[in-house]
Amino acid sequence: MCSRSACSLRIRPSTSACKNSLKQNCPRLYQENEKPAFDILGVGSGSGEIDLQMISKIQARYPGVLINNHIVEPSAEQILSYKERVAKTTGLSDITFNWYKKTSHEFEEQIHGEKQNKKFDFIHMIQMLYYVKDVPATLKFFRSCLAPHGKLLIILVSGTSGWSTLWKKYGSRLPLNDLCLYITAGDIQDILSSMGAKYKSYDLQSDMDITECFVEGDLNGELLLDFLTETCEFKKNAPPDLKDQILQDLKGPGCSSTKDGRIIFNNNLSVIVVENQ
Repeated sequence: MCSRSACSLRIRPSTSACKNSLKQNCPRLYQENEKPAFDILGVGSGSGEIDLQMISKIQARYPGVLINNHIVEPSAEQILSYKERVAKTTGLSDITFNWYKKTSHEFEEQIHGEKQNKKFDFIHMIQMLYYVKDVPATLKFFRSCLAPHGKLLIILVSGTSGWSTLWKKYGSRLPLNDLCLYITAGDIQDILSSMGAKYKSYDLQSDMDITECFVEGDLNGELLLDFLTETCEFKKNAPPDLKDQILQDLKGPGCSSTKDGRIIFNNNLSVIVVENQ
């Protein structure tokens, strides 16, 4: 069974797509000069690379506004990397940073335990809902943390991506542990719709060359197949029928396309922006 690091690998190739999306999809928070300060909450922010990109966009749109940036991140190593990144970044004098070494659930428990009524103008959850045990409850809680007219930004793999095809067809036969869920933006949209939430969604184009998966004896291809199936030594350990079926589907239009003789996996993401009425 794959470790959390293996699960995390599937989202790393999409980091550049997340960055590019900020140019078009970083939501407008308020009309100019309407508020003197913004309260922002990042959930599962990792080393802060995307956070600082978003903060830069917000600063450009709202010059001189004060930003109180709160970060929920369970990894001490990632928090240290975030702090080091902040120390090396200029133009952050109007920003305060507050880190919480907690999972999203632990942060929720803290808020409930302290009976806080803290509200945020902007909450972002980028590629982190895979690690949440109760997704509907998590979405409900963080929606309740939005200030009036606040925005919640969610990014996950698209419901029309190759991942979605694999998970829907083979999820029950692939490893599933308490660290990683097979969930897509399509699932999140269904949950939000059932809650009556108002949201907009945008697609982010991303792809991945998986040609080596089909080259017998290619080590990189075998590692990539482990990554796609989240199964260590998949070719060696998977039942022959499962291996043949997945390899066949990986070539098919539900997962990939062929360009110049290369097999290109659909790694698309979706951005979901939820607005508090």
